[in-house]
Amino acid sequence: MKRNRLVATTVASTITLALALTACGSGDSGSDGASGDAAKTGDIRVWLVGTDTPADAREYLKTTFEKENPGSTLTIEEQSWTGLVDKLTTSLASSDSPDVVEVGNTQAAAFTSAGFFTDLTDKYEALGGDDLLPGFVEAGTYDEKFYAAPYYSGARAVFYSQQIVGDGFVAPETLDDYVAQGKALTTDTRSGIYWPGQDWYNGLPYIWENGGFIAEKKGDKWEAGFSSEGGIKGLEQIQDVMLTASKAPKDGQETDQQIPFCEGNIGFLSAPTWVQWSIKAEETAEAPGCATTYGSDLHAFALPGKEAGTAAQVMAGGSNIAVATKSQNQELALSALEIMLSDGYQEIMATNGLIPAKVSQAKFLPDDEITQAGAAAAAAAKLTPASPKWADVEAKRYLQDAFVQLAQGGDVQAIATKLDEQIESTLNS
Repeated sequence: MKRNRLVATTVASTITLALALTACGSGDSGSDGASGDAAKTGDIRVWLVGTDTPADAREYLKTTFEKENPGSTLTIEEQSWTGLVDKLTTSLASSDSPDVVEVGNTQAAAFTSAGFFTDLTDKYEALGGDDLLPGFVEAGTYDEKFYAAPYYSGARAVFYSQQIVGDGFVAPETLDDYVAQGKALTTDTRSGIYWPGQDWYNGLPYIWENGGFIAEKKGDKWEAGFSSEGGIKGLEQIQDVMLTASKAPKDGQETDQQIPFCEGNIGFLSAPTWVQWSIKAEETAEAPGCATTYGSDLHAFALPGKEAGTAAQVMAGGSNIAVATKSQNQELALSALEIMLSDGYQEIMATNGLIPAKVSQAKFLPDDEITQAGAAAAAAAKLTPASPKWADVEAKRYLQDAFVQLAQGGDVQAIATKLDEQIESTLNS
């Protein structure tokens, strides 16, 4: 649990710093120590996951890299979070490995411990040193060696539009109040609390707030806690929401949530703070949002905890970035990594609402209602179990399958017992 507290404190401190500072000027537009003259030219591939990395950051990376490495090219290949662990495991072991890869912070240990990432220990200072988010440095470190650098962090907030909740809306003070308000907002076509069946990320606060746990180390063995007293209470509350307050697909995924939101079919949407940009996108964008309707009236609050005046313990999201061991262009890959950790690039990430990898660039985070909601949530954020085998749990989709069963009205005790058996078998194998 020490690691969870460290990450929570780090993320909270970073955002607090951003909200407190009123810096003028901008970060260095260069790549701060990038290797520049590479030993050879080549074509490198950077795997980014999902749509979280903003378009202007992607353009900055490609343009800066190709300017600093004449004759070389950089191609960004977008991957999906679904099935990512299996795809990375196969690709990073092949002769056609990508050069630089993004990986979820909870998945990093599986790859650092398996030798899939290049040892960056002697590059730590050049990549940012103590300016890097320490909790994410820890996630990317194995056996006292540094393999995967922080990329960005984030937290979840609850989004809503005044047009749906009404002008007299007052944010709920407790988790129970939140559930009650969500039920009251539910209609035949509208989800008071939108919850697609596979979404286990939003389930963790209910487990933690009710006194349950995911898995903890007991001696030399892992013990799972979904079937604990608190775990059962949390799962029962989750199922209640899924059955009475959500119209989302029972087997749906946590993707493209801006679509039902922009249709006016969501009261509360608990999602990473960067989802705001999908909602606020123009209606004519490639991925349409609703900038002139619900997106023009977007608000957020931190998911409340069991006790009034507290924020719920939510999952600390974010990513690490690493150079693949089997990259045939190690120096060029390092050049790209240095650009991604430069002040200029991280400033772009921050201005788009992503908590930057470098603490110094947190001053560029927006000082607005949504960012502050994320800050409050991040102050109580936790991580999944710090086991190299946790990524295997995610890859085997135990949690997704269990939550779909909950959404379909399955027996809570049976679901919890089976899930704990699966988690323990994987973590202790």
